[in-house]
Amino acid sequence: MDFLKFAQEKQDDFLKDLNTLVSIESTRDLSTKAENAPFGKKCREALDAMLEMGKRDGFVTKDIDGYAGVIEYGEQKDTLGVLGHLDIVPIGDDWTKDPLKVTVNDGYVFGRGVMDDKGPALAAYYALKIIKEQNIPLKRRVMLITGCDEESGMECMDYYKEHAEIPQMGFVPDADFPVIYGEKGGLHVVLESQDESVIQSFHAGSRPNIVIGKADCTLASINDKQKEEFAYYCKVNGLQGSIEGNTIHIDGVFAHAAMPWLGVNAAVHILNFVGQSFDDQLAMDLYHILQDWQGKPVGIYKNGLYMSFLTMNTGIVDIEDGKTRILIDIRYPNDTDAKSIMEGFDATCASLSSNIRAIMESDSKPLFVDPQSKLVTDLMAVYQKYTKDTFSCAFTLGGGTYARKFDNFVSYGPVLPNEVKTTDQFVGECHQRDEGIKLENLIQAIAIYADAIVSLCS
Repeated sequence: MDFLKFAQEKQDDFLKDLNTLVSIESTRDLSTKAENAPFGKKCREALDAMLEMGKRDGFVTKDIDGYAGVIEYGEQKDTLGVLGHLDIVPIGDDWTKDPLKVTVNDGYVFGRGVMDDKGPALAAYYALKIIKEQNIPLKRRVMLITGCDEESGMECMDYYKEHAEIPQMGFVPDADFPVIYGEKGGLHVVLESQDESVIQSFHAGSRPNIVIGKADCTLASINDKQKEEFAYYCKVNGLQGSIEGNTIHIDGVFAHAAMPWLGVNAAVHILNFVGQSFDDQLAMDLYHILQDWQGKPVGIYKNGLYMSFLTMNTGIVDIEDGKTRILIDIRYPNDTDAKSIMEGFDATCASLSSNIRAIMESDSKPLFVDPQSKLVTDLMAVYQKYTKDTFSCAFTLGGGTYARKFDNFVSYGPVLPNEVKTTDQFVGECHQRDEGIKLENLIQAIAIYADAIVSLCS
């Protein structure tokens, strides 16, 4: 079966449907929360759009109370699941293309969600659509499940597991090829303090899984010497910054929290500057904890055997009227655990002058599937068939996907390893401005997902 040919023939229809999804700003917004819309009006709208496509094409659809939707093919008892998500992170600033419109330019597709995860989820849907149109017999019922809260804690899948049928095995098109058989654990740690500080107001970051790319901090006062020191600090650190009244601003670089080394955390830089220039003990102590993305000053550094380094990202900073709350996103390998990490925070906080307390807000344990399992080896074989890449190996990931919520699930594409950029324009990664992906890779992903479904259901 020439799945690639079928996928290429559907390119125009695919882009039209993708634009429908991308045009919806489906960020979590609890201010518009309602019955059957637990994550807000726009997430509900995106879910409706996806389910309408399923109905249009003759699939059985199910609405799991607005938390997720299911598009099914087949009536078999045994099941294969494909899990995608329709919510997005906040759009952010400095886009050169319309973030809520699919733009095809120089062979690339741009728009918020084209890579994470509307594009890949729709690619999986089109794979299922091709299988249905070609009347390919399967031995498993396929369940395409699309959630609405992946970017803000995966509450949608927690609800789904309690109220709907759980597939026996499957994959998640929300990461990288060839196959991701392990994901780091996800730990959220909150730092709290009521220590005095020159900081009057400091609110930065919108999601714990994004490196803070812009930050503003209002101080009690700023003298001329401190203004000069700020200009010098920005210059030596290669930062863009400004002062307006008593408010300092720093531009960093947004990035995914799983890869904090790709970003520059503007909020952490502000804490460093304020601590040094204003001799502010709270800012100095917070910076001591937060300065290193590997957590070395906290004593939680770990280079895992399978999953590489522990990563730590300062995601949300809230300081107001002497009350401090900072949310940290930690991705840890299976060589350590939340208990050991919290012990590191507790010991570090106890050694500081400020009265800072570390609280564990949530913990999601690592995912690990046997890399020699049939699930992994079958998916690897399909990937190699289409890409001719026999060098790349199945691996583990710092990011977290829906795969960690179910047994016998792995992540599978759409990003190709060692991808060579073929355009001079900026192409953003997921969670960055100008989020984009090569069009031919998305179309090829349709074929790969179709072949993978057939292989796993034969």
